[in-house]
Amino acid sequence: MENNRSEIETGKLRVLLIDECHLMWGDLSGYIWGKTDQEIMVPVVNEREKQTYYGAIDYLQGELILKTYDAGNSQNTIDYLRYLLDESPNQQLLIFWDGASYHRSQEIKNFLDELNKGLSTDQWKIHCVRFAPNCPTQNPIEDVWLQAKTWVRRFCALLPSFSHLKWMFEWFIRHTTFDFPTLQMYGAFSKIKY
Repeated sequence: MENNRSEIETGKLRVLLIDECHLMWGDLSGYIWGKTDQEIMVPVVNEREKQTYYGAIDYLQGELILKTYDAGNSQNTIDYLRYLLDESPNQQLLIFWDGASYHRSQEIKNFLDELNKGLSTDQWKIHCVRFAPNCPTQNPIEDVWLQAKTWVRRFCALLPSFSHLKWMFEWFIRHTTFDFPTLQMYGAFSKIKY
């Protein structure tokens, strides 16, 4: 990224760290308290309620661009990439993401080939860089998902339904600017306006 410092700081190149989060009704709870001399009954219900979120944290701004989907797959990934392009007018995108199978699918390759067709590498509208395999610590957005899930767990007694859980999760993400050490692991950039 240091090689692209000028483009990043002037806003020509937008660096986005992308990941998907699958929020499930079971994420609401995780702890139980009770007397040690009494048996505690915990009903186990196979809850099918879930929500998939695609998120991209803007490396320079610390904001998260969130969009909901029914699942993580190639079609939804392409839709999300188009959404990011719409949210980033007149900017090229440098995408960092993991090696999920749908990130590496032929559909994604075809989409990127068509999008960048006829352009030199330095003019590509989207350039994707993959994190090391099985290394979630490389992607700071994992901390965002953890913070949001931890936050909603604090209010578990107040959330009577999955729709309330989703609302709280989304509210937290939309009203938080993220700034933590892992976000700066790839270098520090300023917001210099020219």
